[in-house]
Amino acid sequence: MLHHYDEPVYLISIVAKILDIHPQTLRQYERENLIKPSRSNGRVRLYSQRDIDRVKLILRLTRELGVNLAGVDIILRLKEQMEEMEQEIAELKEEINRVNNNRSVPHGKSLVKKKSIYEMILFEEE
Repeated sequence: MLHHYDEPVYLISIVAKILDIHPQTLRQYERENLIKPSRSNGRVRLYSQRDIDRVKLILRLTRELGVNLAGVDIILRLKEQMEEMEQEIAELKEEINRVNNNRSVPHGKSLVKKKSIYEMILFEEE
């Protein structure tokens, strides 16, 4: 049976076995706020495939690169910020393409051309 990437279905014992680590390691990562597994109604930890992939990244950083858990926390936060910014950039590029294709600027926005680089200037409506 296939499960959605974010669907919490794996018990801590299964995840520990899959990753060849002690369940206490997973509990420590949770205490350090590096992972946030879901909880069932009975408060049992349930991990998704996304959680497992995150633990794999943590293990790679700690085992192969020698990063301590404080460093892992910083790296994971920066990675999340970069992903958010990449998404925002992609959305802005799409909006610029729409403006260029429609030859019109949406209400409340202005398009300024500077040496073939477009900047989107947002005006707040009062």
